[in-house]
Amino acid sequence: MILEYTFMQNALLGSLLASIACGLVGTYIVSRRLVFISGGITHASFGGIGIGVYFGLNPILTAMAFAVAGACGVRWMAGRGRVREDSAIAVTWTLGMSLGIMLSFMTPGFMADLPSYLFGSILAIGPADLWLLGAVAALVALTFATAMRTIVCTAFDPVFARSQGLPVAAVEYAMMALTAMTVVATLRLVGIVLAMSLLTMPQMAANLFTSSFGRMAWLSMAFSAAYCMAGLAVSWWLNVPSGASIIFVSIIIYAALRAIKSIAGKLM
Repeated sequence: MILEYTFMQNALLGSLLASIACGLVGTYIVSRRLVFISGGITHASFGGIGIGVYFGLNPILTAMAFAVAGACGVRWMAGRGRVREDSAIAVTWTLGMSLGIMLSFMTPGFMADLPSYLFGSILAIGPADLWLLGAVAALVALTFATAMRTIVCTAFDPVFARSQGLPVAAVEYAMMALTAMTVVATLRLVGIVLAMSLLTMPQMAANLFTSSFGRMAWLSMAFSAAYCMAGLAVSWWLNVPSGASIIFVSIIIYAALRAIKSIAGKLM
């Protein structure tokens, strides 16, 4: 039994914790149409990894700090109206990637963990990664549990939410920060290259069955967990990178569900 191995148990636990954070945050991102921002944050985090490696700090913690700063910076520039949102994302995206590449090459010696940050290595996650995932998942769940109404209003109609006196700006900054933290916490699972998919593919599948924010969030968590477990199985059997397996499986399942729904709709 593959579950007898500690690394597989860690991988499964990490998948479940990541599913909670990605399911909730991803639902907000998709509803708010901020998918491109999540991609920008994901790639910008590489700048923080480069900083951590070059200065001998924990790369995940520096990546999280850099990603949060970048996400809030995008929100600040776009909110002032002086820079278009897509332009602000592009600046943050390219700044992070260029800085990360430069510092990685300037670091003495060989950066052995670089492929795991780029492509993910869920089978190599350890206790520290699980604690980080658990903390982020708990923070995300607590935020949604205490401010669900405000988050939903902000996601679907920020103008109306602002007219009702809701703290729209604070919510948007908080959600940008949570998105950045979730992205960095899941880097070990799927890597920088594929992290954006874990925040969108489960939500796309969930949206086939419901348009309710709450139900979509629950279904997204379920789909995310299913994708991770199925991807782990494929990775184990084919001996291929787990991150790519998870995303590949998610796309196949989504395509199959969409086809089934389309056929069922024509028959009814």
